[in-house]
This record gives sequence, C-alpha cells and structure tokens, in this order.
Amino acid sequence: MFTGIIEELGTIEAVQTRAAGARLTIRCETVLSDAVEGASIAVNGVCLTAVDLRAGSFSADLAPETLRRSNLGDLRAGSRVNLERPLSPTGRLNGHIVQGHVDGTGEFLSLEALGEDNWWLRIRVPAELDPYLVFKGSIAIDGISLTIASLESDVLAATIIPHTFRGTTLGGYRAGARVNLECDVLAKHVEKLLKRLDLKAPMTVEKLREQGY
Repeated sequence: MFTGIIEELGTIEAVQTRAAGARLTIRCETVLSDAVEGASIAVNGVCLTAVDLRAGSFSADLAPETLRRSNLGDLRAGSRVNLERPLSPTGRLNGHIVQGHVDGTGEFLSLEALGEDNWWLRIRVPAELDPYLVFKGSIAIDGISLTIASLESDVLAATIIPHTFRGTTLGGYRAGARVNLECDVLAKHVEKLLKRLDLKAPMTVEKLREQGY
C-alpha cells in the first residue's frame, strides 16, 4: 500500500520492449536505500516489482495489462517518473490509501499558474471512472495524492502547491499527455455493495392507483 506522497523523481535509463510486455530500468537513489530484490516500488502510481537492483538503479517488468492500462508504455530513456516506496506499518498515512493499481489514464489538459508557484491542474477523465469521483474526494494522478477541487462534466481540477510542483513530474507535461488515474478504493467497494442491495423502487401515487388503491 502507498500513500501518494512522492519520495523521489527517477529517470528512465532504458526501455526494453519484449514479445509480451517490457522492462524498465530506472535511475534513482532514495527509494533504493532499503530496497531488496522483489520489493514493491510505485512508478508513476503503478506498483511494480523491483529486480536487478544495482547501485543507483533498479529494473521492473511490465505485463501487457500494465502497458494497456497505464502510461508506462509512453516512457522513453530520459523520461522523469514519480517514485514511492510502500508505507511501513509504523509510517503516517499522509496522503490517502493508494494501491498502485491504476484504473485507467486521463488526458492532461493544462497547468495554469495561480501565483506564488501555485498551479491549477486540469485533467479529462474517462466516463467509466466518473462514478468514483466526488468534489473534495481523493484521487491519485501519476501516483500523486491530490484532492479534487472541481468537477465539471468530464474534467477534474486540483490545486498544486509549490512543494508538489517541484517534487513531481507535473511541471513537465504537455497538453494531450496521458496520466495514470487511480480512484479511491473505498468508492469502488461502496459502488459494488450498493449494486448488490435489493433496492426496491419508491412507492408513488401512480403505482398505488395501478394496484387499486
């Protein structure tokens, strides 16, 4: 489990395309300080298994589903990525519960300056994710825990503070770029539970008349 608080910006060193999937090699330092072979590391919000650990880098294999569901297939050598280690049992949940299981990708629309290095981020989201998005709710965008500040049709917006702007990849996006989206897992569980409830339609005057009352 992750929290959406980015620890480090890594750099893609190599991308190896394979018959099924791909392998990334990522240069970094902080997230390797206590990493072991097989450890989980979130890369742009995608939970990956670290292999081939070396001084200053690790690799991770991408399944075809990961390439289809996320923006990791868009990465090239030199691309910057957001990195986070899993939450330790004694750690603080500073962001929100992030599983590293991306639900889909959104379209980066704009990052508008608000002054004092604060920014207004706008993302177009796919229709199938709309049921899980609420005003002031949480969402992970490329692994960054953000609060939804506005929802208008298929566009969500969030305020980006200076610390987040400086410590993540957000400042390097151009309009049209794909970003990974992970909705609040609690919202997904609630939706499934509600669908299973035998909710009867409310009684109305018309229905009473139909039944002879």
